[in-house]
Amino acid sequence: MDEKHPNRKKDKLNPYVLSIEDGCYYVTFSDGQGITHKVQISGTVYKAFDSFELKDISYLNAVSRHQEHSDLTETTLQRRAVSLPEEPEEQVFRKLTYQQLHNAIADLPDIQRRRVFLYFFEGYTYEQIAEMDGCTKQAVKLSVDHALKKLREKI
Repeated sequence: MDEKHPNRKKDKLNPYVLSIEDGCYYVTFSDGQGITHKVQISGTVYKAFDSFELKDISYLNAVSRHQEHSDLTETTLQRRAVSLPEEPEEQVFRKLTYQQLHNAIADLPDIQRRRVFLYFFEGYTYEQIAEMDGCTKQAVKLSVDHALKKLREKI
């Protein structure tokens, strides 16, 4: 009978796998060089590892339940206190506008679409894009300006 534990949530400092094969207990782990080792252990050691694993999971779950999962800084708290939550109508309008924008960008010619993406979404400069494309900075700027004009017309 071969048995492996189900994928349990583990801490990154706990990188071993317990298993039972043909009635023998094993622990499998990787050493510092990345070489995987499978070592036979006694039932007592197996139970100790298993017990530790269960306690570790319990601790990780407790920490996860009681931990704030967002960045709470004075700036974000101030922003939350000052700005009102967005109304549902505003959320829908914003999503529709984004969808329109994405559709309009998808309709651009390939070169313009790629240059707009690199400039606005990836943060490249006109010079860097020109170097990639093997053209001048002015050609890239003109291409992006034409793309923006087309986007304004569609939206």
